[in-house]
Amino acid sequence: MQNWTVITESLDLLEAVAAAVTDATERASTPCTLWSAAQVLQHAAGDQLAWAAAIGVGTGPAENPFAPSGHLDGSSDDLVRPALAAARAAWASVKADDDAVPTPLPQGPLPASTAAGACALDAAVHAWDIAVALGRPGFLPAELAAQLLPAARAVVEPLRAYGAYAAALPPQPADDSAAQLLRYLGRDPQWSGAGQSR
Repeated sequence: MQNWTVITESLDLLEAVAAAVTDATERASTPCTLWSAAQVLQHAAGDQLAWAAAIGVGTGPAENPFAPSGHLDGSSDDLVRPALAAARAAWASVKADDDAVPTPLPQGPLPASTAAGACALDAAVHAWDIAVALGRPGFLPAELAAQLLPAARAVVEPLRAYGAYAAALPPQPADDSAAQLLRYLGRDPQWSGAGQSR
């Protein structure tokens, strides 16, 4: 069984922030300009189900991750826990030397380290989106961001055309690895919703 630390850390971040999405916070505005915290969480859970299904675990998301309703049927835990369990099971079966891991991305199969980084990137950045929406800055550890940046550079550019990522923001001299990654993904590391909701 392969131990994908980057996957484990990113899924743990998503799981931790999901617990903070409640009836009182689900409508909080996020850096994903058209989506609330609940919608980002639905999208992130759906993406993990899509990754798991591509690898061979489960059937994928029941709803389109790119058209989240924002209405949670049950708790955030009910939504996220099965998705994370499927993702963890899928990645446990992927070997580090696999040079063609199936992915749900338009790029198709990728080398294992790139695929793991791309999947982890999705979980970690959406965990950050939700965390800052709920007033929890600094949620993306710089060490994890440094591990995710190579995968981001490998997969993000073609996805911008689909609207999955905004245009990159200019880097700033004082940026740590987390800020570099967020700017590359079109996110302002200093973003604050300041109590806005959708």
